[in-house]
Amino acid sequence: MKLFGIMILTALLLTGCGSIPPLNFSVPNVGPSKHKINAELKSLTVTLARPDEAKGDLPFGIETITPMWKESLEEALNRMALFNDDASKKVSISVKILAIDAPSAGITFPTTAKAQYELLDRGTGAIIYSEIIESTGETPMDFAFMGVARSRESINRSVQNNIAKFLMSVETTNVNRPLFSGRKK
Repeated sequence: MKLFGIMILTALLLTGCGSIPPLNFSVPNVGPSKHKINAELKSLTVTLARPDEAKGDLPFGIETITPMWKESLEEALNRMALFNDDASKKVSISVKILAIDAPSAGITFPTTAKAQYELLDRGTGAIIYSEIIESTGETPMDFAFMGVARSRESINRSVQNNIAKFLMSVETTNVNRPLFSGRKK
C-alpha cells in the first residue's frame, strides 16, 4: 500500500512538472534555396476543406490552425527566398487542409496531416503545381509525461513536416510548364 501511495504521488508530481507546448508550425532549419522560381509570389491562402473534400478528420477547433499554418508557410518561404520578386510572372499559392488525424490516446501519438497545395499563374489561371502532401509527426515517450503534451507536439510535427515536404517538392517547379492550362493572354 505504501508503494502504491508513492507511485501515485510520483505520478502527480511528474504531471505537475510538465507543460503543454503551444501550437507552433514554424519549420526548423529552412535556409535559402539553391533554385529560384522565376515568378513573384503575390498571395498565399490557407483554407479548410469542405466536409465533402476532407480526406480524414478535421478536429473540433481546427479553424485556429489555419492562420498558424499560413504564417508558418509564409515564414518558411521568406527564409527560403524561393520566389523572384522582380519577375514578370505573378503566382499565388493556395493550400487546402484536408485532414489532421490525431489519435485520442497513445504513446507516440502518430498524427497525419494532409493538405492540397496549388501554385497558380495569376495572369492565365493555369495551375503550375498541384499536389496532395501527406506527412506524419510522432512524439517519443520521453518528450513529456503527459499524453496531452505529446499529442499537441505530434500535431506540431506533422504540420511542420507537411510544410517542409511542400517546400522540397515545389522548389524544382518550372513555372513555364503548367499542369493545367488557363486562359490565353
